[in-house]
Amino acid sequence: MSMMAYRDFAFFYDVLNEDADYERLSREICRRLKNKGVENGILVDLGCGTGELTLRLSDAGYDMVGVDLSSEMLSIASEKQGERSSKKPALFLRQDITQLDLYGTVRGMISTFDTLNHLAAADLETAFSKIALFMEKDAVFIFDMNTPYKHLHILKNHLYILKAENDGLLCRWKNTLDKAARKTTMDIQIERDGFAAPIKEKFCEYYYYLEHIQTLCGRYGLDICAVEDGETFGPLRRNSQRMLITAVKRYTQKESGHNGSIDT
Repeated sequence: MSMMAYRDFAFFYDVLNEDADYERLSREICRRLKNKGVENGILVDLGCGTGELTLRLSDAGYDMVGVDLSSEMLSIASEKQGERSSKKPALFLRQDITQLDLYGTVRGMISTFDTLNHLAAADLETAFSKIALFMEKDAVFIFDMNTPYKHLHILKNHLYILKAENDGLLCRWKNTLDKAARKTTMDIQIERDGFAAPIKEKFCEYYYYLEHIQTLCGRYGLDICAVEDGETFGPLRRNSQRMLITAVKRYTQKESGHNGSIDT
């Protein structure tokens, strides 16, 4: 499988990501969906992780499907769902999004927290082809990606120390930038009180310029309607660290007329 899957890191993801404003993100996504006429129906959360956003969108009235490759992440998501009452329980599926296989077409797809950055160029194109395949005409795809600016100026070769003192956690996060490959390799080491040895994981993020994403979307019949700052939800800036893209499925690949190669 080509998609990166968190293992032990999954059990500390929420603690280390505690600053994430899921409530605002879910409101912003719902607003964009409804502005494009998607007020209900099946919505797929690609790279759903521990299900925080998936369950909020379920509460908002969507029939949610959460997709993730990490069985550990999905286990946590299922536990969260079991602890709350919901009129529309989400369905969680363990799948690689480059091999996405749904039961039919859906009204919308979302992908947040730089899930798509984990895919190398060929896999990213495969993922877009699968995503478009399972979208109804006029379905909406809302996704974010870490920008080249973030990789080149913020992440690059920095070492970050993250602490969660209430949980006795210390996380050392070392980034290594490879400009030639347009990727950042991330080495994570987590120490916790009572642990005999630290937990270690390694993964990569690739960065893509907006022109590349525009070409991919056009190739698979996705019409980009908006490109915004993924943190402020305002206009995209030169130094935006995350871009949020809204696209609508308008036509088939054949109808789009896009069949050229993409420079990577």
